[in-house]
Amino acid sequence: MLRPAGLPNKKLIAIVGPTASGKTALAVHLAARLGVPCEAINADSRQVYRYMDIGTAKPTAAERAALPHQLIDIVYLDDPFGLATWLDLANEALESAWGRGRLPLLVGGTGQYVWALLEGWRVPAVPPQGDLRRELEARPPEDLLAELHSIDPESREYIQPRNVRRIVRALEVFYATGKPLSHWRTKEPPSFDWLVIGAQLSREDLYARIDARVDAMFAAGFVDEVRALLEKGYARNLPPMSSIGYGEICEHLAGDMSLNEAIKRTKTGTHRLARHQNAWFKQTDPRIRWLAPGDVDSAAAIASEFVGRGLRADPASTPVGQGAGPDPGGEV
Repeated sequence: MLRPAGLPNKKLIAIVGPTASGKTALAVHLAARLGVPCEAINADSRQVYRYMDIGTAKPTAAERAALPHQLIDIVYLDDPFGLATWLDLANEALESAWGRGRLPLLVGGTGQYVWALLEGWRVPAVPPQGDLRRELEARPPEDLLAELHSIDPESREYIQPRNVRRIVRALEVFYATGKPLSHWRTKEPPSFDWLVIGAQLSREDLYARIDARVDAMFAAGFVDEVRALLEKGYARNLPPMSSIGYGEICEHLAGDMSLNEAIKRTKTGTHRLARHQNAWFKQTDPRIRWLAPGDVDSAAAIASEFVGRGLRADPASTPVGQGAGPDPGGEV
């Protein structure tokens, strides 16, 4: 298929920012103004799961009709899934989009996914090891941390001492590959050009949008969605079921938490998630062009210039770990 005029080969525009900042709406409106066929590639670590619709704020049917989305509803809650799998699927989706003459828009707030793709991280293809994880999780956290530091001193720089989940994962990777996680954090610049546009809001405005979204989720049947998942046989201890909102509603349905408290904690947890996402997408990061989510004209002008002139962000010039921070969504 011939590529549309003005659409150079292998370019990617990423639209990033914290949850509820308006990324999907910005992507839809931007695609409508660019004058080239576009499609979105999901970079949200929870929207990949089937049946988790309301609580993950998946794009609406109208938004998907206006802008086709890839990598949404691709796995079940009890399927093993992580960064390595997502990277493989994202690269396949990119090649497919380019091959059909479309400009891919990477849309999502899971910073680990976004930067792993844009910076070309090497990621170990090590699926979760259930028995090993249970054995490690039964040990005192301070023992796990000491072991990790002994085999991978560099982990002090990128794994927080209280993040037991990441510590266990790092040990899991080491046992499976014989190499520490820091070995896998090296990069190989991708063979495509990329531009990052960030949706920027004040903390006050962002928290207000989060709270309004949470209220809308519960009004739209969030509790019934979680109840249906439990009735399908999905256990409360599955990682996706610990997502913000889902865990609180499970406690509510078990009689351990009132509905009002579940709503309150969902809002507080989402505020915390937004702060963690801002650790991945820093306001001072020169690679990100920050805009108000409603400033579609500026976004379209920047994106059109990128597509037309071939502006390049060079991942190879970025030190390992820049823009990185704690990510509650995905895992290496």
